[in-house]
Amino acid sequence: MQMKTHDNADATILAQLTLAEASALVRGGDVSPVELTEACLGRIERLDAKLNAFITVTAEAALAQARAAEAAIRRGEWIGALHGIPVALKDLIDTAGVRTTAASALFKDRVPGEDAEVVRRLKVAGAVLLGKLNLHECAYGGSGVISYFGAARNPWDSECATGGSSSGAAAAVAAGMCYGAVGTDTGGSVREPAAFCGIVGLKPTYGRVSTRGVIPLAWTLDHVGPMTRTVTDAALMLQALAGYDANDATSVDAAVPDYANAFGDTAALRLGVPSPLFYDDLDPEIDATVRAALAVLGKLAASVRPIDVPLDRDTTTLKAEAYAYHHEFAAKSPELYQPATLERIRSGAEISAADYIAGRRQTEELRRAVRNIFDDVDLLVTPTTCVLPAKISDLLADLGSLRAKENVMLRNTRPFDSMGLPTISIPCGFTNSGLPIGLQISGPLWGEAMVLRMAHAYEQATEWHKRAPNLE
Repeated sequence: MQMKTHDNADATILAQLTLAEASALVRGGDVSPVELTEACLGRIERLDAKLNAFITVTAEAALAQARAAEAAIRRGEWIGALHGIPVALKDLIDTAGVRTTAASALFKDRVPGEDAEVVRRLKVAGAVLLGKLNLHECAYGGSGVISYFGAARNPWDSECATGGSSSGAAAAVAAGMCYGAVGTDTGGSVREPAAFCGIVGLKPTYGRVSTRGVIPLAWTLDHVGPMTRTVTDAALMLQALAGYDANDATSVDAAVPDYANAFGDTAALRLGVPSPLFYDDLDPEIDATVRAALAVLGKLAASVRPIDVPLDRDTTTLKAEAYAYHHEFAAKSPELYQPATLERIRSGAEISAADYIAGRRQTEELRRAVRNIFDDVDLLVTPTTCVLPAKISDLLADLGSLRAKENVMLRNTRPFDSMGLPTISIPCGFTNSGLPIGLQISGPLWGEAMVLRMAHAYEQATEWHKRAPNLE
């Protein structure tokens, strides 16, 4: 196959393609992986000084991977939807030979010798890795404003926070710096920044995607998932990431469906609207926008009705497990943490073994109890967040109240980490000032395909996903 060349290709247009669109062009020989990579690298060079999404850009390695992908595709050796597609990684996911910092001075020079399992899978899928993305330090926060490398900024309004902890991932995807990113989610860290930045963020079922080689926040709650510009793109990335890892204690050996072909008729699906927590005290613009989205969903599904959902708001497990991982580092080098992060880590020292065991048991009981929810409905629908992105300066001006504000930001996402359920955030509208609003759709254990199907149907019935921030 002869790969076509585009000497005068508009790099901005190339960078703003969806992953699926870029993949189709690469497979057909209309665009080369090198062109896509150069377009993304050019966009990073132009925009990242403003957005601070990347911590490390691996331009030379990315171009080498792109050239290798181009040569293979020319030989007729296309291996799948991610082949030759530039993506990026949250910087707590280990990359052999490339520093993995967790946005902390503690790890600023840490260079792993082995790839995380999800990185290995992306390489097997032929993806081009552009670099490592900024985050809330050690993933211990929902605002994205605490980082040794400075706060990532929201592409829709650079004075606003991206949300966290996958802050750079959300900013980079929204800004067209990469076609997709891999984030992590312990209390909403994929979905909340996805909502704040107007993209798609998918948290799979607990155990669906390996967390081996990912610097942990809380082993019992940590999830890894894709962040993309469309639902189709999320399905394509999940296909590459999902699967059993025998060397990961949290991985579950469950069959992986064909997510790319999960879309279809939603007319038989029953939707549940859990209340009161998820719909209480909403920002008025979020309330109006989500209710309009529910009206659209009502035309796509069999029914939409209220439903009660058991909740666990306890953070004992999170605090205890974060402390278990960090306590030796915090004892030896406390000055290497940002003060807000150190305070959160040390809060876990107060938790007794008995309290931790009780917290773990409560989580396991909840994960069993939520199975009964889906006797009467197929999916749950909520706002992703109850508040809009705050100004970065306002959050940093009062660090004493930051954690309380983050708990509000994460109120609607955190329960689904405790439950371990698959859940997605998709764009469902914008405020009068132009900030994105997210809709959250959640399903039963191992129900990613059904979650994707409903999310895709809503996406196709609306135009919100077609908007992009004006950064040029």
